[in-house]
Amino acid sequence: MNRIDDLIAKLCPKGVEFKELGELGELVRGNGMPKSDFGDSGVGCIHYGQVYTHYGVWAKETISYISEEKAQKLAKVDPSDLIITNTSENVDDVCKAVAWLGDAPIVTGGHATVLKHDQDPKYLSYYLCTSYFSAEKKKYALGAKVVDVSAKNLAKIKIPVPPLEVQREIVKVLDTFTELEAELEAELEARRRQYQYYRDALLSFAGKDEIRWATLGKIATNLDSQRRPVTKSAREPGDIPYYGASGIVDYVSDYIFDGDYLLVSEDGANLLARSTPIAFSISGKTWVNNHAHVLQFNSYAERRFTEIYLNSIDLTPFISGAAQPKLNQANLNKIPVPVPSIEEQARIVAILDTFDALVNDLTSGLPAEIAARRTQYAHYRDRLLTFREAA
Repeated sequence: MNRIDDLIAKLCPKGVEFKELGELGELVRGNGMPKSDFGDSGVGCIHYGQVYTHYGVWAKETISYISEEKAQKLAKVDPSDLIITNTSENVDDVCKAVAWLGDAPIVTGGHATVLKHDQDPKYLSYYLCTSYFSAEKKKYALGAKVVDVSAKNLAKIKIPVPPLEVQREIVKVLDTFTELEAELEAELEARRRQYQYYRDALLSFAGKDEIRWATLGKIATNLDSQRRPVTKSAREPGDIPYYGASGIVDYVSDYIFDGDYLLVSEDGANLLARSTPIAFSISGKTWVNNHAHVLQFNSYAERRFTEIYLNSIDLTPFISGAAQPKLNQANLNKIPVPVPSIEEQARIVAILDTFDALVNDLTSGLPAEIAARRTQYAHYRDRLLTFREAA
């Protein structure tokens, strides 16, 4: 920090110059590029949606490709150019940027603008992540459900442009944070794979004659008849969790369950997509609507063992409907579940709970450490990128 402060004092004694993005170079708005055009080879391309989900402040490789013929009609992205998104469903996310640092040109499509400039690309991309830039872009955001900032208005947003020497020193510091986060993310992914390996190994009972099997309807008490859906307009706000098919959907003032239960999704696209667990435990005072089955077990070990097992297997044979997937109570009760001894269930649960805390617990383990690093990074990023504007 002292070196950066000294550089700014030496090179910018009267403050840092602020410029509009349009003054930094040429802004080129992309053309349409549907994902259906993607292939396994050709010219590298970055879809605007991927900037939110797959890329950080810079990239050297793309995850998608498009044919040479179709690439000719799209916005060209040269090395060091920035791809800046124009559209999002969230006003805080709109105008996220990624610096292209690959060796060869790529292309981008609609809802993205290419900034061709002569600044440090990472510096610009880092700055476009700050709370200051977020506040400025909101002034130009249009739309309700889908928010857009046009390339014309994007060009009007002013940002600090210190000398390149200062930009590069700032990038060095921020790169340290992003590299550490990347290492933690890589370790987290390795731990998740390790968890899946041990989960699959511990839950593999095929060929083990000593393991008893029973249907879910035989090992759990179904409490679906006690569920009561309440329309949103009729709910009285409170601090009691109101559960649906995939988790908490609201908080209400009253409860219908008080204890420890296993919820299993009854309907919804997630039954097939499995982007979130379809079986999840709840505890304490709760309200559950009719989109999740409610199961009660005799012990924590039995409930947690069944939860882990259900989330590890393919339930497609028990799901009806394609457009509106549904796991009705009759089919739920038919699902076969291994029933090792209660001691063995407790042993398996203890091992997997340790891994689960490491990879999923937001209050401890790697997720908590990653969250802390992100908070620290955001603090120093905004601090490093705050400048006194030259008069």
